[in-house]
This record gives sequence, structure tokens and C-alpha cells, in this order.
Amino acid sequence: MGRRKIKFKPINLKGISPVPAAEAEASPPWMELPLDLTANILQRLGAVEILGSAQKVCATWRNLCQDPAMWRVINIINPDRIYSGECTNMCRRAVDRSHGQLIDVTLVFFGRDELLDYIVLRSRHLRCLTLAYCDEISTTALITAVKKLPQLEELHLIKQYIPAGDIQTIGISCPMLKSFTSNHGRLSRRCWKRSQRMRRRFRGYSENDEAVAIAKSMPNLHHLRLFANYLNNEGLEAILDGCPRLESLDLRQCFGLDLVGALGKRCRDQIKHLKLPSDSDDDPEWIARESFYSLSPLYRSDSCEDYYFHCDYEFHQDYTVYTGYDIDYFDDDDVVVL
Repeated sequence: MGRRKIKFKPINLKGISPVPAAEAEASPPWMELPLDLTANILQRLGAVEILGSAQKVCATWRNLCQDPAMWRVINIINPDRIYSGECTNMCRRAVDRSHGQLIDVTLVFFGRDELLDYIVLRSRHLRCLTLAYCDEISTTALITAVKKLPQLEELHLIKQYIPAGDIQTIGISCPMLKSFTSNHGRLSRRCWKRSQRMRRRFRGYSENDEAVAIAKSMPNLHHLRLFANYLNNEGLEAILDGCPRLESLDLRQCFGLDLVGALGKRCRDQIKHLKLPSDSDDDPEWIARESFYSLSPLYRSDSCEDYYFHCDYEFHQDYTVYTGYDIDYFDDDDVVVL
């Protein structure tokens, strides 16, 4: 059976005046903007918007999008976690266009060792690096990268476990580091305690290893975020002693701290912007830095399931094969009577 013929109803053009030729050929209003203003507007878009649509609007915009100055900041997020290949290719194109002028890069939910190496080799003047939920970027690749970035001033790691020894290497390799974030991910207090007890089973583990490494190797820090860290008062004192220039300190969900007494007073006197372990973690800036998953009910729950999703992979892998549990490992409220 052939296709059915479609009869188009003729359009009534009565009352419709023709568009004057001068008006028809006039450029859109945004084409008359000064180039510097247009460039400023385009810079407010992300790499995805520029590469995917903005550069295709007109020749003028395309030329502006080719300017290396447009690519000094690259922020690419893969919220669905299913377009890693596309995001990687887009990131490479953005880095290429920067021609070495890239100073700030953020990768969320994608990226591998090869991509990080690609960025670093072409961006030796990088000042800010943010990696959030980059599960396929290894600690070895990260340490290799920061060793090539002596001008790095900001390093933000979200759900990127870094041993204390490597934290110290970062501090030594980046003497200009002024802002450091170590975010272990949201945890309920109950699951935090479980994770801490499990960690203590590992030989040589200390709650203050990371804090001491920061204190020893990052004396020029102005801003420090330790989200859901396991340090106690001793580790915090080491940080206050070793980082005298600290202006802001974020200790949210660091439930091992007791800041009721003298140490709490010292923090309030020494630090201009202080966030305590029990402070809310719903501020927009932190949510943006952390991830889209920060709004998920699963990651806000107090169930035992969220422990699996929040514990560091290395420790979880060892935990699954550990069979020497003690009866006192579990809290009374963990026992369910059927």
C-alpha cells in the first residue's frame, strides 16, 4: 500500500503585510553587542553548552569560541554517569582549545588516568583542580599529575580516597596550595561510627594520619575542608599548629571531634569562618561542589545500606572478605528481633 497523499490547506494571507526588505535582512539584536561583552556572556556558559550549541549560532560566536581565553575554566559534569566517553572527548577538545591557558578544571562523574594525564601535559599553569566521584582516576595517576603542577593553588577531592602519605606528597609538590578539600561523602553518624570501627581493625591505621600529613606539608593553606573525616582533637590541634594562615575550616560530619572545651574556643578565635561537625551540609555551594547525588534520598538516609555506598572502595573490598567479627562490633539498635 502506497503512502497516503496529504492535502495541504492553503494559507490565508489576507491581512498579513510583507516584511520590509531592510527589516528582513537586519541582524538579530545580540549580533550588535560589542565583542568583549559577547565574549563575557559566552564565558559564563559551560564547555558542554559552548561546544554543543553556542559555537554553532553564527560565525562571530564560532570565532570567539575558538579564542583560548574562552577556555581558561573548564567544568564538565556527567550526571547520568553513562556518557563518560562523550564527556572525555569534549574535555579533550576544550583542553586543546585552551592552548595551555587552562587554569581551572572540574571533572564530575567521569574521567580516567589517561584524561588526567592529557590535561596536565597541556596545562602546566593549572591553578585549580576538582575531581568529584572520578572512580576511574587512580591515586597513582593523581599523585603523578600534581607533581607536574607546582603552581596549583586549589585541590578539591570528593569521594577520592587519598592515603596520608600521598597527601603529604601533594603538599610538598604544591608549595603554593592555598585551598584543599577532602570530602569522604555524606554519612549518617551511625554509619560513620561503623566505618571508624572497621578502619581501626587495619594494622597501622590512625584516625589522625591525614590531619598530620596536612599539618606537616601544607603550611600555606587558607581554606581547608575535611568532610566526614575521622580525625580527633589531637589531629585538629596539629592542623591549627601547622597551618597558621587558615581563614576557613570546614569540619562537617567529623564526628570524632569534641569542640565543647578549650579546643573549640581556639578554633573560634583562630578561624574566621568555621563550620562545626553538626552544622548543616545543605548550603548551595557545597552541594554544587559535591555532586548531584547529594540530593538523593538514598544518600540522605540513615539506613545500613548507605554505608556500602559511602565507604572507601579499598576498605570495603577488604571488609567483605573479613570474617573475624566481634559481637561488640554491632550496636544494640542494629539487632532486629523477628
